[in-house]
Amino acid sequence: MRIALLADIHGNSIALDAVLNDIRALGGVDQCWILGDLVAIGHDPIGVLERLAQLSNAYFMRGNTDRYLVTGEFPKPSLADIEKDVSLLPMLIEVVRSFAWTQGAVSSHGWLNWLAQLPVEHRLTLPDGTRLLGVHASAGKDDGRGVYPGIGETELASLMQSCDAELVCVAHTHAPLDKTVKGTRVVNLGSISNSFQPDLRASYALLQADETGYRISPRRVDYDRHAVIAALHQAHHPATEFIGRYMLGQNTPHWSKYNHE
Repeated sequence: MRIALLADIHGNSIALDAVLNDIRALGGVDQCWILGDLVAIGHDPIGVLERLAQLSNAYFMRGNTDRYLVTGEFPKPSLADIEKDVSLLPMLIEVVRSFAWTQGAVSSHGWLNWLAQLPVEHRLTLPDGTRLLGVHASAGKDDGRGVYPGIGETELASLMQSCDAELVCVAHTHAPLDKTVKGTRVVNLGSISNSFQPDLRASYALLQADETGYRISPRRVDYDRHAVIAALHQAHHPATEFIGRYMLGQNTPHWSKYNHE
């Protein structure tokens, strides 16, 4: 059994094409698991959805940005944050415009109800009996601090306490990671798009399993990030500057400010 595990595509069809080509070059897979954040914060949400719809034996999970598009919620900064620091107002305006742009595209092409039906997680027992859980952020959650570099064992154990699995694959923080806590192996796949330094390539993982055990191989695939910037301008995306900074490695991960154990 071979499973491709990918997440955080963020509307970047150029990066997704590179990853799908890499999967085909490896000889294909039996299943694809896509762990959320499919379309927001990117230039081509519909192109991404159309490509994903063509995959055979694909399983989709909901990410926090997928939920935002359906519910009308937004990531930070909140109005309460603005009341405390008015300098955050331009950021809030950009966030609202970006998600409204994507929501309009997804809704007008008939994909919003499909996004609304995405489950939070997906489970499978591998041939050797290992219980696999796929979820966007942590067990039962599509949001929160997630699994990030430097996370302490106590925090990670708390996130996984209800996972009921020996292998948990997550995403959300755009940071590849492989740690084991209290008998549970936790693998962060990284992200297809909007990665952080020092490696801006698309990141995903290949899981190979049989009756004797399983092996997870991290994969990195390069793509034309300058072409993404050009596509953002062509699409008149309201967050072109912000997303472009991802492509140039100029954005800072939100978890960099966390206090670690």
